[in-house]
Amino acid sequence: MSAVSTALYRRRRIANAVAIALACAAALVGLAALGWILWTLLAKGLANFNLALFTQDQPPPMEAGGLRNAIVGSLLMCGMGIAIGTPLGIAAGTWLAELGDRGKLGTVVRFVNDILLSAPSIVLGLFVYAAFVMTTNGRFSAIAGALALAFIVLPVVVRTTDEMLRLVPVQMREAALSLGIPQWKVTMQVLYRSALPGILTGVLLALARIAGETAPLLFTAFGNEFFSLKPTGAMSAVPLVMYKFAGSGYENWEHLAWAGALLTTLFVLAVSLLARLFLLRKRVAHD
Repeated sequence: MSAVSTALYRRRRIANAVAIALACAAALVGLAALGWILWTLLAKGLANFNLALFTQDQPPPMEAGGLRNAIVGSLLMCGMGIAIGTPLGIAAGTWLAELGDRGKLGTVVRFVNDILLSAPSIVLGLFVYAAFVMTTNGRFSAIAGALALAFIVLPVVVRTTDEMLRLVPVQMREAALSLGIPQWKVTMQVLYRSALPGILTGVLLALARIAGETAPLLFTAFGNEFFSLKPTGAMSAVPLVMYKFAGSGYENWEHLAWAGALLTTLFVLAVSLLARLFLLRKRVAHD
């Protein structure tokens, strides 16, 4: 090996070692920051994580209480958001996967879906406020909140359904069609069955995303200090209570905000683990 080759090899080894060291240092800094955040959340959240958190409603300042009304409101609005966005997303994703490549319309739909996927949630909340809340005499409601969350769910489910159906081998489609099975039956009984774990993973990831959204609900559901199951009226949610309580200056409210943050984090973690489980099952099935 010549002297030039040896020097070049040495420089590359040094540059590689420096790059690896910097990458490891950056990873350690990120993990340290994440660990510090999680430790603070656990230390302050667990101290106020008790039965009253789930059985009592939002209290006035300087009094004991819980987040029952906010927890129920979050579950209802997230459930309605998933119920609205999932069928539409699966239908649109199926059309993109099966027919979207036959013309320019599919390209346009994918482009618009990508814009929705990256749009700030507050913009979607303002859109629902202008299109729905203002047209109902400025009446805030859980339905409006669910619509705002559905706009967040929709592009995630569309993208996931499109990608999962496109991963289904062409041979499966051709084999089913060669037996004389109608196209809609092929889609329902063959393609959906094969892509179901991936589609469910997308739905769960969308649920994890909307669970902590605050900005869209500020312009739609608005919040409610009392327990309510009325979808046409204002309704509370855990992110809204956290936003209100965190900087209130009242000690009991700040404690509830920390408990709500921990509860939301645990819920998102559980949903994310469930999504990973479905994805793992899909990989095992393919292997």
